[in-house]
Amino acid sequence: MVPWIVANPGVRLAEVAARFGVKEKDVLSDLEVVYMVGLPPYSPDSLIEVVYEGDRVWINYADFFARPLRLTPAQGLALLASTDALVSMTGTEPDGPLARALGKLAASLGIESEESIDVDLGAGEPDVIALLRSAASEGTEVEIDYYSYGRDDHSTRTIAPWRVLAAEGAWYVEAWCHLAGDERIFRVDRIEAAVPTSRRSEHRPDDGEPGTQIFHPRKDHPRISLRLEADAGWVIDAYPCEAVSTDSQGRVTATMVVTALPWLERLLVRLGPSATMIDVTELPEAQDLAATAARRILDRYQR
Repeated sequence: MVPWIVANPGVRLAEVAARFGVKEKDVLSDLEVVYMVGLPPYSPDSLIEVVYEGDRVWINYADFFARPLRLTPAQGLALLASTDALVSMTGTEPDGPLARALGKLAASLGIESEESIDVDLGAGEPDVIALLRSAASEGTEVEIDYYSYGRDDHSTRTIAPWRVLAAEGAWYVEAWCHLAGDERIFRVDRIEAAVPTSRRSEHRPDDGEPGTQIFHPRKDHPRISLRLEADAGWVIDAYPCEAVSTDSQGRVTATMVVTALPWLERLLVRLGPSATMIDVTELPEAQDLAATAARRILDRYQR
């Protein structure tokens, strides 16, 4: 946002908000932080200056921005990797100032950024993402055909999108779902079709700060405990765990929330002998889940 305002001096706050898809009050709140950006001793010439005139804003860089930035190779690579994620976001100009700056940084490091670094925020049709963002901004509803990976089923739903976000390598939409009668988070690449409606939604998000977690377990969801061999330790990084402990042999015991049996079934088949269930008190039907699934797969191959 800051470089864009610098490149467009005197731009209206409403235009800044529209350009970055946020509210004007959020723009003002973010710009309040810019006042504190600088170097010791934080004198006027070492701080970024933000100037308002009515509904227009100017940003003037501090003097130290005129000096070349000196980065170590490790710092340069970290900056290149983290900033490359922004370029992959839908709506970012592929040949804009940020992309050009990344190209110059990669050249100074002696690498080809396209070949050396691949930051992917997940699949998602740009038209669908744009539709969901527009509906969230206008407060209208969208009809979607959705595949639920956890439950392994297809459904048609009417949702009121609240916000679209990229997290954990995928695009998501937080919305009110009429079918569930509650707030839900949908993965965008599992939306098979999306149709806008002109209906305005009565359900709007709270005014508080948006959450950062994608998975929101409920108290009534059952819990199980798995003992994972050393080669299955990746599970605690790939899936939310409520409790984790490691014994002297490197085996991990993880307590996990189960929202749907098809998801657990696939996980157990994938892990095979590397996972042992040690507590299924809240979900006794999970005890024979892996064996039943394995027999079903074997029967299919033998047909």
